[in-house]
Amino acid sequence: MFRTLLKSKIHRVKTTQCELHYEGSCAIDEDLLDAANIVENEQVHIWNIDNGERFVTYAIKGQRGSGMISVNGSAARRAAVGDLLIIASFAQVHETDVATHQPQLVFVDDANRQVELRHHVPTQQL
Repeated sequence: MFRTLLKSKIHRVKTTQCELHYEGSCAIDEDLLDAANIVENEQVHIWNIDNGERFVTYAIKGQRGSGMISVNGSAARRAAVGDLLIIASFAQVHETDVATHQPQLVFVDDANRQVELRHHVPTQQL
């Protein structure tokens, strides 16, 4: 049996552009793609912290080192420049590998530059 587990997350990135008529769905700074182990054309889930929108699209390369997070095409209607987003991808993991699976969790600063990389989400406390 396979389970769908979190593979990658880029946490609280700031939307830098929204391009309604641009080809491609979400341009992400290549440094962040590398850090999160997300490849071009990979399906990503985007959760908008500011307005509650949740949508699925695919990643394209944004200029390396730019901090770019550009929500494009029809998805541009679900975000505004300055909105905070969580970008996630998932993987099918065989049951025998679930216990050792470690996601790539990328945390950024206000300029969308990586400041931390973790491999687990802490247990939530009351």
